[in-house]
Amino acid sequence: MKIVRLPSILVILGLFLPPLATASARDLSEAYEAYFSGEYEEAFQVFRLHAEKGDASSQIQVGMMHRYGLGVPQDNSEAMRWYRLAAEQEATENAAEAKFRIGAMYDQGKGVPQDYVLAHKWMNLAAAQGRYNATEYRKLLESDMTSSQIAEAQKLAREWLAKRD
Repeated sequence: MKIVRLPSILVILGLFLPPLATASARDLSEAYEAYFSGEYEEAFQVFRLHAEKGDASSQIQVGMMHRYGLGVPQDNSEAMRWYRLAAEQEATENAAEAKFRIGAMYDQGKGVPQDYVLAHKWMNLAAAQGRYNATEYRKLLESDMTSSQIAEAQKLAREWLAKRD
């Protein structure tokens, strides 16, 4: 199994993913401790348990571990699956983070075909929920897009939101 070290900026970003009150704080605290100690397999087991119960923070963490091969084989498709589960939970503070990560994966073509329209859509949604630097990322995407692609992305974001009202 190939294990990849997480870039330090991503470790720092992981600190901003607070666990939900419904998850066992002690279990998650121990999982984060194991994670930051490099004991990824142990951390993954706990995060996965909570993710399967619907904890959005843990879903993002599991997605990130799959994305970078931390404690599990690197698998972008599996990362995308976990990010999508977290993004569907509109009522959580982690939904914006999940949407940002989905947008980045579409931008980079990781686990999905590269698609600037879909990347822009997800950055729109993340920005609408206040995810820091989603607006800047979206502007960078726009520099490689036509006006019709931008309009399509905005339409897709509005449709996604309309389905949740």
